[in-house]
Amino acid sequence: MAGIVNETSASVETGSHGISLSEAVRVWARIAALSFGGPAGQIAMMHRILVDEKRWVGEHRFLHALNYCMLLPGPEAHQLAIYIGWLMHRTLGGLIAGALFMLPGFLSILALSYVYAAFGNVTLVAGLFFGLKAAVLAVVMQAVFRIGSRALKNRAMLAIAGLAFVAIFFFRVPFPLIIAAAALTGFLAGRSGSSLFTLGGGHKAGAGAVLADKDSLLGEETPPHARPNLAWSLKTSGGLAFVWLLPVAVLLIGLGPDNVFSKIAVFFSQMAVVTFGGAYAVLAYVAQEAVQNFGWLKPGEMLDGLGMAETTPGPLIMVVQFVGFMGAYREPGTLDPMLAATLAAMLTTWVTFLPSFIWIFLGAPFIETLRGNPALTGAMSSITAAVVGVILNLAIWLALHVLFREVDDHVFGPLVVEVPRLLSVDLASLTLTVLAVVALFRLKLSVVATLAICASGGIAWTLLTSAAAA
Repeated sequence: MAGIVNETSASVETGSHGISLSEAVRVWARIAALSFGGPAGQIAMMHRILVDEKRWVGEHRFLHALNYCMLLPGPEAHQLAIYIGWLMHRTLGGLIAGALFMLPGFLSILALSYVYAAFGNVTLVAGLFFGLKAAVLAVVMQAVFRIGSRALKNRAMLAIAGLAFVAIFFFRVPFPLIIAAAALTGFLAGRSGSSLFTLGGGHKAGAGAVLADKDSLLGEETPPHARPNLAWSLKTSGGLAFVWLLPVAVLLIGLGPDNVFSKIAVFFSQMAVVTFGGAYAVLAYVAQEAVQNFGWLKPGEMLDGLGMAETTPGPLIMVVQFVGFMGAYREPGTLDPMLAATLAAMLTTWVTFLPSFIWIFLGAPFIETLRGNPALTGAMSSITAAVVGVILNLAIWLALHVLFREVDDHVFGPLVVEVPRLLSVDLASLTLTVLAVVALFRLKLSVVATLAICASGGIAWTLLTSAAAA
């Protein structure tokens, strides 16, 4: 761990790119505060600030880092922040970027969890969530257009995105299988020399991507600290693995495996290493275990927690913090329920997110050396295209469940189609969603302003309907 804490030299404070660590901290704090809308919105926000606005990194490098993070278990947007923070300011930069990215979401969900546990689903809170869900839908739609316009440069990429959407939306194919199939397709195509599977989508687009990298402050060259060093990678990741698992071992030995804190530590540590495919790939499993096996949540409460995570900054998988909070709140032992819940929220966040730092510090230096490899580039380009199709699936799924009160599954052999009951349309949600779409796409308002408008509308509508019912 000494290698982590000793990186405070001038080379860390300001690299050859000329960006000081203090300036980077301010930008990472800004990104964290604006990281609404789940991974799609967060990645789009990072791209807008780091690539388009600040020009710290180029398009090719950004997509290369993103595609590597998509292959890892855990929240890809969080890992992308760690990766770029490390690339610019070494290990300390990665630690700061990753910690700041989580902090606003952790504090927001902790505050909402206090309100939820103390007061339940009160009118104001219900109205807040009602309005924010409509805004989140519009943010995800915007992310589909932003990422799709950059990744789907030719018919091959469009075909992969379309097949990914059909596979997950109609046939419920697991996300990891879709990613594996896309990666294999792109790997073989890139190895064969096809220019359609470059990150830019062809020779012309590829040249533009390289030019963008040259024009970025980081440039095309790999910084000295980002070159492969197996001893450093093993030392750093091993130290982080030790501090990750130390609380788990202490709880198991000190409190026994049946204690709620031990169960939380073990369950979410296991989940952290198998969460391939993002939050939605594992939330159903977490909800089932939390409700049926552990009894930490009541039926339906997982949706309330998901609403908190959807409408607060930070990774969507932060919803597990709410699960741990409620688990210890209901099984506090000799502790005060709120104190037990707070400690459990901190424990859940620790064991869930620390592995992300390990994956980046262990593998990123070796991935950096492969940026020009045609086969790897093809695989990563295909993964990006497939993810566009998956995000489109998310946008449609959210639209069905936000805009309609009743949605039915129609099964035709292996084909499963979700069809809304048109008469169950929620006109208030539809109105707020249209308002959010106009704000983002037409008026070009910020995500924060759009969220604020919809939240205010949701609260006003809920108060009016409550007064009318009374």
